[in-house]
Amino acid sequence: MTLALFLCFAITLLVGFPLAWVLILSAMVPGSMDPSFIGNVQFVLRSIIGGADSSSLLAAPLFILSGIIMAKGGISRKIFDVFAYFLCRVPGGMPCAVIVTCLFYGAISGSGTATCAAVGAMTIPILLDLGYDTKFSGALVATAAGLGVIIPPSVPFIMYGTATGVSIGKLFIAGVIPGIVIALCLMIYSVIFCVRKGENRDRILEATENIRKNGFWPLFKDGIWALLTPVILLGGIYSGIVTTTEVACISVIYALLVSIFVYRTVKPSEVLNLLTEACKTLAPLGLILAVATAFGRILTLLQIPMMLSGFIMTHFTSKIAVLLIMNLMLLLIGMVMDTGPALMILGPMLLPMTSALGVDPVHLGIIMTVNMAIGFVTPPFGVTLFVAAPIVGEPPMALGKRALPFIATFLAALILITFVPQFSMCLL
Repeated sequence: MTLALFLCFAITLLVGFPLAWVLILSAMVPGSMDPSFIGNVQFVLRSIIGGADSSSLLAAPLFILSGIIMAKGGISRKIFDVFAYFLCRVPGGMPCAVIVTCLFYGAISGSGTATCAAVGAMTIPILLDLGYDTKFSGALVATAAGLGVIIPPSVPFIMYGTATGVSIGKLFIAGVIPGIVIALCLMIYSVIFCVRKGENRDRILEATENIRKNGFWPLFKDGIWALLTPVILLGGIYSGIVTTTEVACISVIYALLVSIFVYRTVKPSEVLNLLTEACKTLAPLGLILAVATAFGRILTLLQIPMMLSGFIMTHFTSKIAVLLIMNLMLLLIGMVMDTGPALMILGPMLLPMTSALGVDPVHLGIIMTVNMAIGFVTPPFGVTLFVAAPIVGEPPMALGKRALPFIATFLAALILITFVPQFSMCLL
């Protein structure tokens, strides 16, 4: 039955079936082959309904809605201006300002693709106007957008926590330092690249004159409401005042208040359209996550997590070797599979094995999510490559080739996060 399940999964995926149907059909294979198997069709259908009926999953659509509201409100531009004020005089400062903007915007949207779309649409034209190479600019934003799923709040953290029972609040807190570490690594590479290739410093200073002419204080007053967003969200979770779902509600209310009454970039009449857009964004994701829950339960009934754990532990005895093999497997899966289903399926499978090695479940969630973030920008299926490509007018694979040094930098940060757990655990 196990072999038949994976054959069905592979064939339907290669043929081009929608992922939801791939998971449904594969989950029904064992019950169809053996009527006595507990995971029959009725069990699969009940699991799908049960997978959708989760209060913790409500945080995902709320964070997506908050990100959509703030994208409409032009929040990314205000964040960028604040950091460009400080960094425009530094070699490589403007690309670094883009990376920090992705970091902060990720703390609003919780999504890599949303971060790429919002920040890319605003910053890539600026970088091109300053004389930066089109492929470099597109690859920079496509890679830095991966910070959107690592820095909290993160929709993939919600998926992993829901599937494994790990505290989502702890995952959010644990993601802060790894997100900063990855951003610093990307910034170091960007500075080295700009120093080696050169920049048009006069053009950069001239273009940023409007940002600097009125001084920092007016700029800070205008941008403080955007910069406070991650502070409010993480402060609520860290203090224990609110749960993850409650802080997601707060993020929506805060986004509406700031965008409508402070920045006045969103009209009250537009709110209904924003709600519709959020529902359209979430509906496919919600279906896949519900189906992924059923698929994961079938895998558990077939004892596939234990089989995988036993195989890896038998052939690789050291903790270092196991973690390296696990990272390689996750990188390959992240290249071809959507982040949410991958975390919900693989999380329960890998948790027993890594727990036996002494890896904290929270740390495992960080490692898995960082791997998925690298998959966002890895050719040939990196989703952020396809988001950034139309903005720069280059083929996605051309951006993917140019992104390879950024991916290598991301991998170096992944190694640090994997083998130095203190990066993830020090704030808990």
